[in-house]
Amino acid sequence: MARLADPAVPGTEKVTLIENGTAGEAAGLDRFAAALRDNGSLPLSFEARDLAWSQNGSGNVVATVIVTTANPQSGRFTYPMEFAPADGSWQLTRQTADQLLALDAPPPPAPPPPAAPTPTP
Repeated sequence: MARLADPAVPGTEKVTLIENGTAGEAAGLDRFAAALRDNGSLPLSFEARDLAWSQNGSGNVVATVIVTTANPQSGRFTYPMEFAPADGSWQLTRQTADQLLALDAPPPPAPPPPAAPTPTP
């Protein structure tokens, strides 16, 4: 999780941290880390609690992850996450990544210019 949130790690190096990650998701991973940096959330700290084997028989592990941000307004939040084993390590499952990271979401559009005032008769 720390590597996923780190803006110093290129998105192209992060796709292997996500189950079935693709090169096309690298830009979304870069946007995620940049947003954390830009809103003052970094560094993040993570605490995993209630680790258990997933009930779906996949060999995955589920955990309640407590994320603490450096931004006092964001503070701390808890999120259920699932991790899949991969080559002697762990990856964030595709489902958890899709819920948490919104990798395929394009950046929000710029707000429209203010409307001109309507003349009064």
